[in-house]
Amino acid sequence: MDTKTGTGAGELSARPSAEAGNARRRRTRVENAHVRYFLPKPGTSVDKPELGQEMASEGEALIQAFKSGQLFYTLDVWKAVPEVNGSGSPMIVKQAVVRT
Repeated sequence: MDTKTGTGAGELSARPSAEAGNARRRRTRVENAHVRYFLPKPGTSVDKPELGQEMASEGEALIQAFKSGQLFYTLDVWKAVPEVNGSGSPMIVKQAVVRT
């Protein structure tokens, strides 16, 4: 896109918003494949959270949290792994842990 002339701006607005929303949801599902969802353990607080029942999906966690008037927690699980960058130097990077 040419920022001086604005060429291409119509291309972005021509796409239906529903299609854009679907693409965004698909991308989110892929990115969050390693995220886990939990309700809090009874009697715990935001200051000292303890994980309670695990929910199968974000949608289920949202519904249960809404019904019970409580929060829900998301948990990202990562591991540190070695990797060699393009110049041959070693570095440590994070890698998502996906449950099987």
